[in-house]
Amino acid sequence: MQYDHDVIIIGAGPSGATVSRLLAQNGLDVMVFDKRKELGEPVRCGEGLGIREAVAQNIDIPKQCISTDIHGAKVISPDGSEIVWRDKETTGWVLERKMFDKWLMEQAVHKGARVQSYTRVTDLVYKDGKPQGVVVSHGAREPYEVTAPLIVSAEGMESQIARKAGFRALSTLYDVDTCYQYEMQEYDHENLIELYFGTEAAPRGYVWIFPKADKKANVGVGIGAHLETGMKDGGLKGATPKDFLDKFIENHPQLKNASKLQDFGGIISVGAPIDSFVKDNFLVVGTGARQVDPIHGGGIALAMEAGVIAANTILKAHNTKDYSESLLKEYETIWRAGPGKKVAKRLLLRKVLEAASDDDFNHIFKSITDKDLNKVMNGNFAGPVAKVVAGRPQLVSLLKALVS
Repeated sequence: MQYDHDVIIIGAGPSGATVSRLLAQNGLDVMVFDKRKELGEPVRCGEGLGIREAVAQNIDIPKQCISTDIHGAKVISPDGSEIVWRDKETTGWVLERKMFDKWLMEQAVHKGARVQSYTRVTDLVYKDGKPQGVVVSHGAREPYEVTAPLIVSAEGMESQIARKAGFRALSTLYDVDTCYQYEMQEYDHENLIELYFGTEAAPRGYVWIFPKADKKANVGVGIGAHLETGMKDGGLKGATPKDFLDKFIENHPQLKNASKLQDFGGIISVGAPIDSFVKDNFLVVGTGARQVDPIHGGGIALAMEAGVIAANTILKAHNTKDYSESLLKEYETIWRAGPGKKVAKRLLLRKVLEAASDDDFNHIFKSITDKDLNKVMNGNFAGPVAKVVAGRPQLVSLLKALVS
């Protein structure tokens, strides 16, 4: 069969752009379709990225894509207790995502990839029972077919085509947080990301303040479903994230007088990755595969890291002309043995902490230091848990899952 391209990628976000760049620089004919009129719009996240991730990707992010430097993070308990965490784990930037995403895709174009925006992929083309292309719709043009021996879904949370391909890329209410965010001005900050915890501020979630240039800040909240008696799938009746965010802002000494320059909302994944990432001639990467941090819903760095792993496997498939599930499975195996282990530990931590009361949180924050917090976020729970339990033995039953 003669194909139009070597690989078709659906979605030009961080994972799709990373895969396309690495494949194009190795000589593959790559076609990327994205449904948005303009890449990077709308912005649906806090826009944070760690320096370590950029170094790992070997990319030199230009100044116009960076709003401000981040020197650390400040986490605040319900009673106002603070832990300020400054080390390599928390050093990075708050980006201008609408510029960063476009720049990242431009790097792929420079290497030879092609991208077509404002183009919706509506269906798959099958031959001999396997996907061999896609049906696309662009503007007023009649839908048409484009073929390739491998399709990559980098669609994000919606994952429409991945679902058509048979992937279980659906999230339950329990596995997502519903979010709302404002870009606000003026806000005096210390180049620290601020995270506020507590059931009053954000049930099963947190409020964030991501500082930006010119005394701006992304101020947002994510709230999740609670597993309440008599509610099998959880639920927070009558609650919207905007209500919680507005209440937080009203009670914040600086933000209550700040202006709202932009507002937007959406959902983020805080659950487990999907069951499988690959099938014959098809692969899912990034947020669509739920390769997202379950603690805070951050996905830029994980998406790019997964994109590198996926690209390496795709190159092997292309060189051998073997696009079978068994060969593509190498990508999934490597991811689950590497980044996947970190995600699994974060998911365990999330499930434990969501059962903690505000009083428990206050005690935890008073018991640990920034070094302990660093250990916790890296999956080393034993030492910090011992400190917490020493002062409140009744938390053993809550925290024992972290050290068992």
